[in-house]
Amino acid sequence: MTSSTAPLHSYDVFVIGGGVNGTGIARDAAGRGYSVMLAEMNDLASGTSSAATKLVHGGLRYLEHYKFKLVHESLAEREVLWAAAPHIIWPLRFVLPHHKGLRP
Repeated sequence: MTSSTAPLHSYDVFVIGGGVNGTGIARDAAGRGYSVMLAEMNDLASGTSSAATKLVHGGLRYLEHYKFKLVHESLAEREVLWAAAPHIIWPLRFVLPHHKGLRP
């Protein structure tokens, strides 16, 4: 039996972890023309990513603390996601109740 040290295939980017960050990085790199290998120990998005709310927020929670820059950044990132995946992102109306004394 002979062994070869030549790789069977080489990749530009090797991503470890198939959660929300790993798959996002892999998608972005592939979209930029890089060849990508993604390795995940279990099923894709089976760890922490599987317990996420699946909501893309616009920074509403930052308004409470007057963090307007974070609101702006959140809205900008939401628009990037919406442009990249309009088939899986849609507006969701909700009511935010206010009760005096509920929040500090």
